[in-house]
Amino acid sequence: MGGQESQNAKKNICVGLLAHVDAGKTTLAEGLLYTGGRIRKLGRVDHGNAFLDNFALERERGITIFSKQAQISWEGLDITLLDTPGHVDFSAEMERTLQVLDYALLVISGADGVQGHVQTLWRLLEQYGIPAFLFVNKMDQPDTDKEKLLRELQAKLDSGCQEFGPEAERRGTEFLESIAMCDEELMEAYLETDCLEDGVIAQAVAKRHVFPCFFGSALHLEGVEELMKGIRRFSLCPAWPDDFGARVFKISRDASGNRLTHLKVTGGILRVKMPVSNACSAASEGEIWEEKADQLRIYAGAQYSAADEVEAGGICAVTGLARTFAGQGLGRESRNAFPVLVPVLTYGLLLPEGSDAVKVLGQLRKLEEEEPQL
Repeated sequence: MGGQESQNAKKNICVGLLAHVDAGKTTLAEGLLYTGGRIRKLGRVDHGNAFLDNFALERERGITIFSKQAQISWEGLDITLLDTPGHVDFSAEMERTLQVLDYALLVISGADGVQGHVQTLWRLLEQYGIPAFLFVNKMDQPDTDKEKLLRELQAKLDSGCQEFGPEAERRGTEFLESIAMCDEELMEAYLETDCLEDGVIAQAVAKRHVFPCFFGSALHLEGVEELMKGIRRFSLCPAWPDDFGARVFKISRDASGNRLTHLKVTGGILRVKMPVSNACSAASEGEIWEEKADQLRIYAGAQYSAADEVEAGGICAVTGLARTFAGQGLGRESRNAFPVLVPVLTYGLLLPEGSDAVKVLGQLRKLEEEEPQL
C-alpha cells in the first residue's frame, strides 16, 4: 500500500467507543489515552482509578454509566474520544452519543466473540450510517483463535470485516485481494495498479464497505498503537459548512448545579457569548428561542478547560442554554434527532406520604432532561 504521506496531514475526528459489557472498552480507552500521551499512568477498572470512569458509582461497580470525553493528539491525529456505556441498561446514553460520531470503535471480547448486544450495536451503527473500526480484545486469554473470530465477525456482522495491521499487511497480495473484494472501486483500483492507496481504502471505510479489524490485549497494550496508526491512516476528516450548526447529544449538571449542554459543532464556529438559536429545527415543531452561550468547556474526564471558540467538528459543553434537549439541532441544523431504541420496562412512581409533589416534579423534570426516556 502507498499514499501514507497524503493521509498524514493534521486531521480532527470524533471517535466513539462502543462495546458489550466486560469487553474491556474502558481498559482500551486507558490504553489509547496512554499511547497518545494524554495520561502518564494506566488506570484499571478493577482498581477504581480509570481516567474516564470518574463518577463514584462507576468506580464502585466497575462499569461505565455516563458517556465521557477526552482529547488525544498523536502524530498528526486529533481524536475527540467519547467513551459510552456498555451495559444494556444504559443503552440510551450510548445511543445519544451516536448522533455526533464521525467513526465508531467497536470493542469485542476475543474470549466471548460476537454477543447479542454487539449485534444490536452493529444495527444501530448501520442505521446511523457510522463507519467503524473494530478492536478484538483479550487475545492474551487462552483458547482465543484469531482466524475463527474473524470468520465470526464476517458471518454475524459484515463480510467487510477484514484484519488490518502489520501482520495482515505482511501477507502482501493475499491481504490486498481480501480488501479489494469488499468494494467495487477498490477492486478497480487494485486491478489497474496492483496496489491500494491508503486514501482509497479510507474512502471505502467511510462508505462502510470495509471495517478494519485489529486484534490485541488492551490490558497489556498489545495492538493499541497499531490500532491508533490504523485510525490515523484509514480515516477521513469530514468537510463542514461555513454556517454555524450544532447537534446536542447530552444534558447534564456540574458539581455546582450549572446546566451543561453537550454538543458537537457541525458547521462554522461557536464563540463565547454568541447567540444560539433553534430557529431551523423548531420551524415546524415548536417555539423558536435564542440564548447566549456563556461558557464553552472542553472536558477531559472530570476536568475541563474553558475555550473562547470551538470550530466545526469539535465537542464541547455549553453553559447558559436553558431550553436545549438531547437530539436537538441548533443553528443551521434543520431537524431534531430522536432515539431508535425504546425502553423495555415501564415504571410507576409512588411518592412517600407527606412528599411535596410540586418539588418532586421539579426534580423529575431535571432528571428527564438528562435521561429523556424517563
